[in-house]
Amino acid sequence: MEAPIQRYHCTTVPFSGDPVLVAARLAGAVTSGPYLVYENAGTYSIGMGAAAELTVERTEVRLRTGEGVNAAPWSERPLDEVARLTAQFPVEDWRAYGIASFELSYANAGLPADGGDAPLLHLFVPESEVRLKDGEALVRSLDPGRLPELTALVSEPTAEPGHRAEHVDIERSGDSEAYCKIVHEAVEEIRSGKLQKVVLSRVVPLPSRFDPAATYVLGRRRNNPARSFLLDVGGLRAVGFSPETVVEVTADGHVVTQPLAGTRRLTEDGEENRRLHDQLLSDSKEIFEHAISAKVAYDELAELCVPGTVAVNDLMSIKERGTVQHLASSVSGRLPEGVRNWDALTALFPAVTASGVPKSAAYECIQRYEQGERGLYSGTVLTVDEDGTMDAALTLRTVFEQGGLAWLRAGAGVVEQSDPEREFEETCEKLRSVALNIVPAEETDTNKGNGARDA
Repeated sequence: MEAPIQRYHCTTVPFSGDPVLVAARLAGAVTSGPYLVYENAGTYSIGMGAAAELTVERTEVRLRTGEGVNAAPWSERPLDEVARLTAQFPVEDWRAYGIASFELSYANAGLPADGGDAPLLHLFVPESEVRLKDGEALVRSLDPGRLPELTALVSEPTAEPGHRAEHVDIERSGDSEAYCKIVHEAVEEIRSGKLQKVVLSRVVPLPSRFDPAATYVLGRRRNNPARSFLLDVGGLRAVGFSPETVVEVTADGHVVTQPLAGTRRLTEDGEENRRLHDQLLSDSKEIFEHAISAKVAYDELAELCVPGTVAVNDLMSIKERGTVQHLASSVSGRLPEGVRNWDALTALFPAVTASGVPKSAAYECIQRYEQGERGLYSGTVLTVDEDGTMDAALTLRTVFEQGGLAWLRAGAGVVEQSDPEREFEETCEKLRSVALNIVPAEETDTNKGNGARDA
């Protein structure tokens, strides 16, 4: 039996003040079900509660609605089944919010995705939604009785918070030795011709849990990300300030990906930043790392898009992202008739800037040198609309919490010219974008004594 189609009840209200504070307030008011705040080009979208949920499990795809569960096995390309089942969402004019783990890439490549119980992808169509842009809020809910509560949360004055961050030790000597060792070994593999580049990451456990909304507000004030997000989905909480997108698809089939590779720190000294800027533009290692990443992104789109439409734009410009500056490019194209947003995500996921070149060899290297699954780190946080629009942020510069354990994670691109100590330093530079802004949770009986993830 098909689920009846539900329709949103809508209203539009003005709001004043900082949309970051309004978005954090809305997220903090959610008492049950998932929520996800997603910032895209000045618009803050907040999905709350789940009218429908779609998950990619290790062997099947499941669609849950009020009418029950529809499960379908997948064999080679799980996102093909996702595309089919999203067409069955029982909501008119839907926007789905969600997350995908790095391990979805193994499934896309036809490799075993064993090793964990968490879904590879988790989407939800919200029961209620607010979109904030230019002082105006679109408020939607499947339950008309929620509209007064939501509009009140949007319209109330926002007081300036006094959040204070805690110190996080991101440069522990034990981490340095272990990380430099795997970078050295990866360089030897690259020199043997097994691959050209691999991104290796390290985990920094946090001593205590954090306040997600406060961390989001403080971190967003101090970062200038390509996308930002605040979420609680499937028991995983995360706050992130993404430097780049994996894929952007418009309703009419224009597709863009933004590879960033090549890094130098940002300081409070303008003259030093200019020196590092010039150094980045002339460093052969960084230029090579970026060039091969941009080429992979180009080739992936060229296989998918209308011939002659793929182009590299803004090649190797400098983008400032939080505590670092990156070499950045943009690659765009046009999807042919019949090719969907999910096809574009399949082609480009995971981002080459978080995996390696070639990707298949990089997967094997990552599995050898990193302990356990990456999960959401270097996966994606995304929104997808019924009209085919998709926006998927690369999950970097993020703090995570699950099961009472909290952690940071960062990596660096390893190529033949890599110096292990410099790559460790680069992970520290990236970690500071988040580590300097983590607001600890207030101590309660339920979180006292909770440790941090050790991976």
